[in-house]
Amino acid sequence: MSKPELVIFDCDGVLVDSEYLSAQISAKLLTDTGYAITAEELAERYSGLIFADMLKAIEQETDIPLSASLIDKAGDLFLQRIRTDLVPIDGVRQNIGRLHLPYCICSNSTSANIVTMLKLTKLYDLFEGRIFSAPEVGTRRSKPAPDVFVYAAKQYHIDPAKVVVLEDSVHGATAARDAGMRVVGFTGASHAWPGLAGALMEAGAETTISRHTDLPAVIEAMGHWHDH
Repeated sequence: MSKPELVIFDCDGVLVDSEYLSAQISAKLLTDTGYAITAEELAERYSGLIFADMLKAIEQETDIPLSASLIDKAGDLFLQRIRTDLVPIDGVRQNIGRLHLPYCICSNSTSANIVTMLKLTKLYDLFEGRIFSAPEVGTRRSKPAPDVFVYAAKQYHIDPAKVVVLEDSVHGATAARDAGMRVVGFTGASHAWPGLAGALMEAGAETTISRHTDLPAVIEAMGHWHDH
């Protein structure tokens, strides 16, 4: 098995603890609209999707019409909430230097939101110039489409098979595997639910971790693991 040459991080729920905030906001808006769902249920079923794709999925499952205005409302509420409640995931800064590999972000969030979140959590200096927003680059297709991962690998001139992706959602892990990359599942954010590790493994993760401190050793070991 090839030694990894690039590490790609998802942002929400991997670098910043934002997924549970987004889930709380989205769940309340949807419940108020007539689609009753808890933040926990929403995180389990839709984590990793952009809100517009979540609304489409719900409309396909139900006969409840969901206004597109919810997208802007959710975005505004999210930006308000992160200014007071967003925290970084523990260990990012301390361990990213231990990777000794190029790294970047591939996220479904807009680049403006990614930059805002990284600046609020004092992580932006680590990732400046290394940010790929799925709705803004290449084909502009969001995960679970693999396109943003493929695009990032091309920018670094690295074979997708030599890329390791750290993902906290089934949709993200699926996208990375479909891009031909290797996946490590991450379960260390506040939105993580009891079955998340198993779901990530089913989606194609080779292993899961709940702490960034474990990532360098896992990536080192992946140079020797065989993909069955």
